[in-house]
Amino acid sequence: MSRIKSSETPHYEMLYIVSNQFTEEEVKPINAKINKLIVDNGGAITYSEDWGKKKMHYPIKGFSFGYYFLIEFDVNGEQLKKIDKNLRMSSEILRHQIIAKVKKSAEEIKQEKEQTEKKMVEKKIAEEEAEEKKEEEAKKEAKKMDLKDLDEKLDKILDTDDLL
Repeated sequence: MSRIKSSETPHYEMLYIVSNQFTEEEVKPINAKINKLIVDNGGAITYSEDWGKKKMHYPIKGFSFGYYFLIEFDVNGEQLKKIDKNLRMSSEILRHQIIAKVKKSAEEIKQEKEQTEKKMVEKKIAEEEAEEKKEEEAKKEAKKMDLKDLDEKLDKILDTDDLL
């Protein structure tokens, strides 16, 4: 099977985490430095998104929080190796991951975001409905318990000989 090489520059997506030892103002120059690193190595940034400060699932190098950034860019393979090496050597970056990705237009990205948001809203509504259903069942169960207690008390009263 032969592989057909495209004349197009490969497209990549990179997610990286900056240590939270820096303030939000100090993170901006670090982000600019990484963007400059990509551009200086012949890359072209096509999309960039700042996800903000988030809690990590497990500590990395003693940090539980980090600033997350997502960048999509076009660059040749040899230059990608240089970018990766520089990021690994950087003390400011806790983790980074670069993956090859199919290039998408801004409209496709917007549609994906809308679909994701729609799914999140539907999920939230379903969770709220499930919570309401649980509450209703709990109320019904409480009512049943009250009737059982009442029946037991009536049986106890009727069993005694003191009525007559």
